[in-house]
Amino acid sequence: MLRLRETAGALALALLSLASFALTAGAQLETRATFSTNPSPVSIATGDFNRDGKMDLAVASILDGTRVQVFLGIGDGTFAAPASYGVGNTPRFVSAIDLNHDGNLDLVVATGDDQNGSVSVLLGNGDGTFQPAMSFDTVAQYPTDLVFGDFNGDHKIDVAMPFSFCACLGILLGNDDGTFREPPIFTNLPSFSPQALAAGYFKGDGNLDLAVSQQFGSSSGIQILLGNGDGTFRAGAAYAVGPSPEALVAVDLNKDHKPDLAVAEFQGIGVAVLLGNGDGTFQPAVEYPVDFALSVTYADMNGDGVLDLVLGSNPILGGAASVLLGNGDGTFQPAMNFPAGQFSSFAAVGDFNGDHRTDVAVADYLSNTVEILLNTGVVAFSPTTPLNFQGQKVGTTSKPKTVTLTNTGLTALSISSRAVKGPFGMTSTCGVTVAPGASCAIRVTFSPKTEGPKAGSVAIIDSASTKPQVIQLSGTGT
Repeated sequence: MLRLRETAGALALALLSLASFALTAGAQLETRATFSTNPSPVSIATGDFNRDGKMDLAVASILDGTRVQVFLGIGDGTFAAPASYGVGNTPRFVSAIDLNHDGNLDLVVATGDDQNGSVSVLLGNGDGTFQPAMSFDTVAQYPTDLVFGDFNGDHKIDVAMPFSFCACLGILLGNDDGTFREPPIFTNLPSFSPQALAAGYFKGDGNLDLAVSQQFGSSSGIQILLGNGDGTFRAGAAYAVGPSPEALVAVDLNKDHKPDLAVAEFQGIGVAVLLGNGDGTFQPAVEYPVDFALSVTYADMNGDGVLDLVLGSNPILGGAASVLLGNGDGTFQPAMNFPAGQFSSFAAVGDFNGDHRTDVAVADYLSNTVEILLNTGVVAFSPTTPLNFQGQKVGTTSKPKTVTLTNTGLTALSISSRAVKGPFGMTSTCGVTVAPGASCAIRVTFSPKTEGPKAGSVAIIDSASTKPQVIQLSGTGT
């Protein structure tokens, strides 16, 4: 999770990094929508909040003050105007989970500042709206992360959170009705400044364990905490990773039925992977280069049945969603970086347009936006970002802007139709088929009839997706 005191240094360091934006078959991401958020978004939760079969988003913005935003999905990769809900001071992290087992997703938000902190719970009504927040005191300073699980063996959902200023973590035991018992159960840590948590059955004894990323000076690592089954923990082994381990996840990456760890290192090499031995210990970290990673999650991005890693990262060219395709044995291919705004503070995954491919939503800390990157499979576009026509005189036609379509697949791509909407024109060299590895051009012009901002799109129906491939268009008539 991005902390405000690191922002200036983060931006300076990002300028020193070099990166290229790569394309590959079966995991191509294209920016298809951008929408405004409250100031400095740092966390995104995904889920179907109104039970209409379409993915929705909840966004926490650290400089907003006391609100989280809920964006209901239209089903095509775009979202309705957001609703705002009051929570505690300085929302830092948001999760979606059904706490009271009514079939509706609820929101849980970590909030607070250096003086106090809390966990806010907003119970879902099942129609995309939420009840007023209930606040639960964390006693210590603000929590920087939230993970859920049954930590005391009573079959109720609890929440664990790290506290940087006390070098400890707290467990709020759940009552199974969406509320938690106060105060938290605290466990002191053997080192300082915990950043993030991941939960898993690392030892295989039936008690849920935790992995904690920690940073103190030039020393950083992952501390394993073995669960005692009553909400308390004992220290296990510790493992060295790169500087600023901002986020981590626990998941089986090599199909051996043992949880592994993936760690996003903001100032390290990139992402560290620690394979689990199943006895509470892990193998040494294997590093994969990613530029200034702030978040990490996982999904099957190319439909091969193998989990891949998705990170919010920050190459020199701006923010990005970085995808590392998994080999199925716990190793990963080099990162592919897909542009996403100015500074990516968080990346979340979900099928946002209903085509059964995993897409990515990226929070842009500097632009105060969330960008939706749709997974276009074997169709690659260049540029990947929307086309924007600046200041065109009414009654005239702009010079064309060109988008190159490339078939990165191994078989011919069939194109059944192309259509343009809005005050735009289109010509194309793309025929009914595009051979494997071949490219064609789509040229777009802007012809405003009135002054002001205009929007449009090019929609391409092809064999790569069950939904149209959309090129977003915008311009301003003067």
